Amino acid sequence: MTDIVISGTGLFTPGESISNEELVTSFNAYVDIYNSEHGDAIAAGELAALQHSSAEFVEKASGIKSRYVMNKDGILDPRRMVPRLPERPNEEPSIQCEMAVVAARQAMAAAGKTASDIDMVIVAASNMQRAYPAMAVEIQDALDIKGFGFDMNVACSSATFGIQQARDALLSGSARCVLMLNPEICSGHLNFRDRDSHFIFGDVCTAVIVESAETATSQDQYQIVDSKLQTIYSNNIRNNFGFLNRADETGIGQPDKLFVQEGRKVFKEVCPAVATQISAQLQKLGIAPDQVRRFWLHQANLSMNQLISKRVLGRDATETEAPTILDEYANTSSAGSVIAFHKHRSDFKRGEIGVLCSFGAGYSIGSVILRKV
Repeated sequence: MTDIVISGTGLFTPGESISNEELVTSFNAYVDIYNSEHGDAIAAGELAALQHSSAEFVEKASGIKSRYVMNKDGILDPRRMVPRLPERPNEEPSIQCEMAVVAARQAMAAAGKTASDIDMVIVAASNMQRAYPAMAVEIQDALDIKGFGFDMNVACSSATFGIQQARDALLSGSARCVLMLNPEICSGHLNFRDRDSHFIFGDVCTAVIVESAETATSQDQYQIVDSKLQTIYSNNIRNNFGFLNRADETGIGQPDKLFVQEGRKVFKEVCPAVATQISAQLQKLGIAPDQVRRFWLHQANLSMNQLISKRVLGRDATETEAPTILDEYANTSSAGSVIAFHKHRSDFKRGEIGVLCSFGAGYSIGSVILRKV
């Protein structure tokens, strides 16, 4: 069987960042406005008063200290609390296309590839800004890539699922070099008025080049030793926004049309499932957990990552073994594990093994075993 490798990665980081302190100041201002405007109903017991948050609470609950966003002032406006991202004319590149092109060019340069080398583009992300034309086809055109492209969505696991789709395409012969992209504008579907989740997400775009080892020329290659995908249906992470919303006006603007989750249930159910999948995958391959140099895990919550790595290793992982980027980037959905891989692999030596793993709504779990070439 032909070896398939990741030969380059790229990262687009927005120019604006919001600290926990800034976000909480905005949220608490909204709380004061709400409580004042609904004072009579609150006094009568008809409504519950909203509670303030704190930067300390946010960091303790998640490990997040800040997040990058495509627009800051709209989010921090306590009477708006939504990013300001004006629609663009059809003749201009879309926002996700613009983000993806930057990340793609970095990944192509790292892999030593030009547009003529690539013949398949996958955009794998938790939200697309339109139904069609596919974001992948627009990005393909912007980069002057021939061949084909398509969009796919497996929420926070989209990147690892996309890597397996790329690998399968190469093994089947339907593509010779794949560009896989994860443009995430998570601030667009986050309810910034919800105390339990307003701090979770950030915006970013990652890019990955997947190709045959026979064509790879990069000095930084990682063989895809194995990949495993799993989905388990659950309503504990959900977003009900969709094209049918207009068919029932009562749902328009309701909280469930944004990101919602039962955080404690997610933690309790997802962590053991992810650890079990990684452990079984390593066992099947004859790789002992202590042979894994690094775990590039989905960056949703620090406690989740610590528990998963501990269950796999049988002990607490060091920061080097399971690096964290969510303190700076927050949860960037599908892009999180790829950011960790992008930023924390320069010290790898030939033959060393790492695990790239993402997990999220669905539930969905994708784990990819990588070996430095």
